Parts: sequence; structure tokens; C-alpha cells
Amino acid sequence: MAADIDKAGVAKAYARWAPIYDFVFGKVFAPGRYAAIIAAELACGAGGRILDVGVGTGISLPDYAPHNTIVGVDLSEPMLRKAHERVVEHGLQNIEALSVMDAMNMALPDGSFDVVVAQFVITAVPNPEATLDEFARVTKPGGEIVLVNHIGAESGPRWLFEFCFAPLARRLGWRPEFPFKRLSAWAEHHGGVRLIERRPIQPLGHFSLIRFKRL
Repeated sequence: MAADIDKAGVAKAYARWAPIYDFVFGKVFAPGRYAAIIAAELACGAGGRILDVGVGTGISLPDYAPHNTIVGVDLSEPMLRKAHERVVEHGLQNIEALSVMDAMNMALPDGSFDVVVAQFVITAVPNPEATLDEFARVTKPGGEIVLVNHIGAESGPRWLFEFCFAPLARRLGWRPEFPFKRLSAWAEHHGGVRLIERRPIQPLGHFSLIRFKRL
């Protein structure tokens, strides 16, 4: 397996992405963002508390319903500066906090959110399983963890491309060859969550919406 990614490398990569992230990825990732927000708001209902992990530049923040309270965290301070600017620009009153935090070690109380949302995050952290453990820790019993992410192909030409591209992708901040079986195996091993949905998201179905129920 190619060398893994590390926290310092990810922070450095996303500091570089911050000025152009919305321009490069805004439209490409839009279907996944909208799907994640809809899933989160259906799960928590009106008046829910949602944690957006990897909130980045805050591109999703204006799309959350104003009756839900949002806390956003991200490892990248340059990305979060953009998010703070967006909150002011749109006059968003439902954003409780935006904080620099490591997704694998969040300074947040146990069971403090109805839903945890992570858009395009789980393949960009050094230890996905430890990160998912943190998501489960801060989710209330009966709440949900909602992921949107590129999931690696299991075979064929796309698998070969992702495998070959992986070393460069890690320098840019993510794992293109990340297999779904890591997520399903985590849920089975954790014991306190249950996989309740996996469905393809555009463009081209290369992204997936994945939902876990906190037991």
C-alpha cells in the first residue's frame, strides 16, 4: 500500500486549496453537499443540532435550514477564515460556532449532536476509523452520522487509475482508492452503530451518501 497521509500534510494541502476551493470543487461537489444536508435535516427534524465536520470554507452553511443549529469544525484555519466571512456575508444566525479542531480528537461533549455530517472528509484523515469513532462519540443515541465521499472502485479500469493516482492524491490531501469495506467493517467492529443507507451520488455515481444510525 502507498504511504499514508498525515495531519500536517493535510493541513498544508488545504491551506493551499483555501483560496480556490470553492471555484474548483463548488459545482462538482454540489450534489453531494445538498444530499448530505437533506439527509441530516430529515434525521434531526426541526430544532436539531448538527455538527459539520470538515466545514471548510463554509460553502454548505447557507443551505442549512435556519431552524437547526450548526457547529462547524475544520483542521484548516485558512479554510475556516473563509467560513467566518461567509457567515457574516449571509447573516447566518444559526451558526453556533466555527472552530479549528482535529476530527480525530474533538473537544466536544459526548452525545451532544443529533447528526454529524462529514462531506468529502473521511478519505482525507490519517485514521478514518478513529475519526468515525469520534463521530459516534459525539452523536446522541438515535442520531445519525451522514457521510458523502468518493468511494474507490473494487475492480476494473477505475480501480487501476485510483491505485496509480494514490501517491499523488495523498500529497493533495486525500485517498482516491478508499474502499467501502473499511466503513462497513468499522460499523461492525464498533458495535454501537448500524449502517442504514448507501446510495450513489452524481456526478457519475463516483460519490456515495452513507448513513449510520447511532444505537
